[in-house]
Amino acid sequence: MQPDQVRNIILVGFMASGKSSVGRALSRRCGWPRVDADEEIVSRAGKPIADIFRDSGEDAFRELERAVVTDICAESGKIIAAGGGSFIDDENRQTMLDGGTVFYLSAHPETIHRRVTKGNPNAPVRPLLGPGNPLERITELLAQRTPAYSQAHHSVETDGLTPDQVAEAILKICGPGLSKKT
Repeated sequence: MQPDQVRNIILVGFMASGKSSVGRALSRRCGWPRVDADEEIVSRAGKPIADIFRDSGEDAFRELERAVVTDICAESGKIIAAGGGSFIDDENRQTMLDGGTVFYLSAHPETIHRRVTKGNPNAPVRPLLGPGNPLERITELLAQRTPAYSQAHHSVETDGLTPDQVAEAILKICGPGLSKKT
């Protein structure tokens, strides 16, 4: 892949796969601004994602998410961290595939479970995990979403890697033209 072919770097994957932290690491390395789709949704809605789900339901959340994805993918030169379920939506998936180079950040269910339940009181609420056994729900949702995630241009496994190591792997795939200008 030639560097001039990379319009945006778009990170997709399940919750806690590393999209936000890898996005920050990529932004530091190549100098492109990072856009987090979930942060943009919260900004536009004026409330946390869990409150959008509670007050308006998942359908309203997904509608707002489609508008955000369309807007941020229309620009160029961005590191975009997409929401965990955004790539499942056919319209969003096509927008992202057309709007940049899409990287699926994969992780095993046990890794995701550990990341979302590691006792961090500031961790975001995960409305889709709901009540019951979170590991079972993660495994179930991941199995449902894997066929969509497999349509990404590239896949990078994040198990056992730091965000910086994942960022390095992505930059190697993109080519040397994305190095930060000094």
